[in-house]
Amino acid sequence: MNVRHKVLIVDDEPSIRRLIQAALTRADYTTVEAENGREALDKLRDERPDIVLLDLGLPDRDGLELVPLIKKQTDVTLIIVSARDATEEKVAALDLGADDYLTKPFDTDELLARVRVALRNRMTRGGGVPAIVAGDLKVDLLDRKVTKGGKEVHLTPKEYAVLSQLAKFPGRVITHDQIMVHVWPNENERHVEYLRVLVRTLRQKLESDPQRPQIISNDVGIGYRFRIPEDTPQA
Repeated sequence: MNVRHKVLIVDDEPSIRRLIQAALTRADYTTVEAENGREALDKLRDERPDIVLLDLGLPDRDGLELVPLIKKQTDVTLIIVSARDATEEKVAALDLGADDYLTKPFDTDELLARVRVALRNRMTRGGGVPAIVAGDLKVDLLDRKVTKGGKEVHLTPKEYAVLSQLAKFPGRVITHDQIMVHVWPNENERHVEYLRVLVRTLRQKLESDPQRPQIISNDVGIGYRFRIPEDTPQA
C-alpha cells in the first residue's frame, strides 16, 4: 500500500490555498490548511505533516518568525512559498532553517517537483543512505569516495567538503554561508569567491559539460544545489 504523504499549506489567501490543495490532491497527497501563524503551529502539532508550505506574509506574524519555531518543534521539511523575491529574504529564510524557497507566482508543476525532491531528501536523511547517485556520478558518504562512470574521481579535501555538504541534501539549496562554515570552520573571514573557485573545479571534474552544469546548480546570490536527474534509477 502506498503511503500518502501529508502537506500543511500555510497561507492567508484562500485562492492560493485552493490552487495548491488541488495540485497536491491530484498528485495523491493529503493536505491540511492554516491561514495564520497560530493555526499553523496548532496544525503542526496535531496533524504531524511531512512537509510544510509556508507563506511569509501572514496576518498575525511574519512568516520568518515561524521558521525557527517550526524547525525547533519537529524535523518536518519546510518550503517557503512567498511573493517576497529579494535575495536577502531568501537567504534569511534558508539560514533560519527552511529547506527550500519558491517564489510566487509559481508553476504548480515546479511546486510538485520541489515537494518530490523534498520527500526524497527526507527519506535519504531519515534512512541514513550512505551513497547518493546522480546519473553516472556516485558520492559515497560513508567511504568518502566519489566515482563517475565507475571510475574514481580524486578530489581535494575542500572540494570533497563542498560536494558532500551539497550531496547530503539533494535538491535543497544550501546557502553560501552554510557551505563556507562547513568548509572553513576555523576561519573568521570567509570569501565567497574562494567557494566559487572550488565549485568551478568540481564542475570540471564531475559535470559532462561544465559550462552547462546539470548536477551542481547555482541559485544566483544565494547558494548551490546538488540535483539528481529525473532519469536516475532509484535504489
